[in-house]
Amino acid sequence: MKVSGIFIFFVSLLYVNGILRGMKKIVTKGIQIYTFQHNENDFISLTDIARFRDKERTEYIIQNWMRNRDTVEFLGIWENLYNPNFKHIEFDVFKNQAGANSFSLTPKRWIESVNAIGLMSKAGRYGGGTFAHKDIAFEFAAWISAEFKLYLIKEFQRLKTEESDRFVLGWDVKRQLTKINYRIHTDAIKENIVLPQKLSSKEANITYANEADVLNVALFGTTAKDWKRKNKSKVGNIRDYSDVAQLVCLANLESLNAEFIKMGMTQKERLLQLNEIAITQMKSFAGNPMIKKLSI
Repeated sequence: MKVSGIFIFFVSLLYVNGILRGMKKIVTKGIQIYTFQHNENDFISLTDIARFRDKERTEYIIQNWMRNRDTVEFLGIWENLYNPNFKHIEFDVFKNQAGANSFSLTPKRWIESVNAIGLMSKAGRYGGGTFAHKDIAFEFAAWISAEFKLYLIKEFQRLKTEESDRFVLGWDVKRQLTKINYRIHTDAIKENIVLPQKLSSKEANITYANEADVLNVALFGTTAKDWKRKNKSKVGNIRDYSDVAQLVCLANLESLNAEFIKMGMTQKERLLQLNEIAITQMKSFAGNPMIKKLSI
């Protein structure tokens, strides 16, 4: 398999696993606001936006906005445009009741009653709360404060520009690429070494460590333990201090090692083969402008 083919395959795998859609943070007027992507759509935390008005009663602020007739109509129009499974009859009930003193509406009730997709709830101490599609979030921000909405849009656009400038692969994603390949790598060890030989748990752990060091020695010329012994003042491991070229090469080596294991090659054979491949790839990466661009 060619290096380019392996690289493209694992970039695609990153998309499938949703790694490129992780939680992000922006700061608007001193308020930290979480945002993430779901099904290619950007969602922004209404809970965080509400903190600009009242840090202690965010859910009350959201519910107070949702009981407004204009809000209910806006949410209904949005769902009608983008949600093929929107429940119109249930929406009409809310629309007729909206604005009355006795009317109340929570995000959970709205989502469950009309099968809404524009709002969603996420659990968690950090980044949890009520999230909304960016169209809806900006509308909520305008209700909070026109000035706050403009600053929010500005910060959100800055975030999207930065993501684009990273040429899809940022440092965190490149680190995740090695983690995904390592999962494939360890799965191959379990299937081809640990289980057939019925190794004990202790032996299995030693096997994993040795396999990880096969890659370390092939690429870095040292084991993780030896590197740590020589770099006691540094936090983390040898891979945390790798440059972009080394991370890309390591990702490819992990995939190839998994295939070598399936082929029944001995550890010594794999080490020699992987070392030759590492030397060839690093020479190739040295003059590759794309690798230099990823380092920015």
